Amino acid sequence: MILDSFKLDGKVAIVTGSSTGLGQGYCIGLAEAGADIVGVDYVESPETAQIVRARGRRFLEIKANLMSIEPIQGIIDAAVKAFGHIDILVNNAGIIRRQDAIDFSEKDWDDVMNINIKTVFFLSQAAARQFIAQKTGGKIINIASMLSFQGGIRVPSYTSSKSAVMGLTRLLANEWAKYNINVNAIAPGYMATNNTAPLRADPSRSEEILSRIPAGRWGTQEDVQGAAVFLASSASDYVNGYTIAVDGGWLAR
Repeated sequence: MILDSFKLDGKVAIVTGSSTGLGQGYCIGLAEAGADIVGVDYVESPETAQIVRARGRRFLEIKANLMSIEPIQGIIDAAVKAFGHIDILVNNAGIIRRQDAIDFSEKDWDDVMNINIKTVFFLSQAAARQFIAQKTGGKIINIASMLSFQGGIRVPSYTSSKSAVMGLTRLLANEWAKYNINVNAIAPGYMATNNTAPLRADPSRSEEILSRIPAGRWGTQEDVQGAAVFLASSASDYVNGYTIAVDGGWLAR
């Protein structure tokens, strides 16, 4: 039956940025589809852990600062030690810094690029090595953005990093498909998250954004769960290197 191909029973998913927002949403969606969750964040994720466990799934919390690649192998090792294997990686953790490009600092550039693309690559590499060692294949889901497609304003490092995420997703798909590893991305639209709080708090900017979204609202964590389950499941076994926009129609305007 087709619905069986969306089930994630017996799978283990690592989700970065698991404490709140879309990261929490990915954890919940994957858990409801049957996966056990390894939640990674620089703060604890007690609410996410409670919700996942209430769904009858296991939750391993790993506290790590992904501004550096130093914790990466430890994350993989801890997940494998706890659950015996890993099957899914969701590279959700990311930050944004806003400033006019003319005044943008090197620190704001480096901080964003480090977590949004450098860590994404090296965590994907570590997960892929584990998938290959297991001989099981695996699913990697990167989190892109509307600014993977557009330029935006006042976020030069964020736009650069998210454009890089889409390109990296294609490259890794090309190289790792032979190992039965699918690499795809989700590009959320304008979502009600911590990153967009300044935009939503600005009445004129919020109105400007909402006026362009055919759905007429900010997205929620529930809106991205279906795409995540699809890309994590066997239903997407012949989807590779693609970025799915979950944007309420933003890019269609």
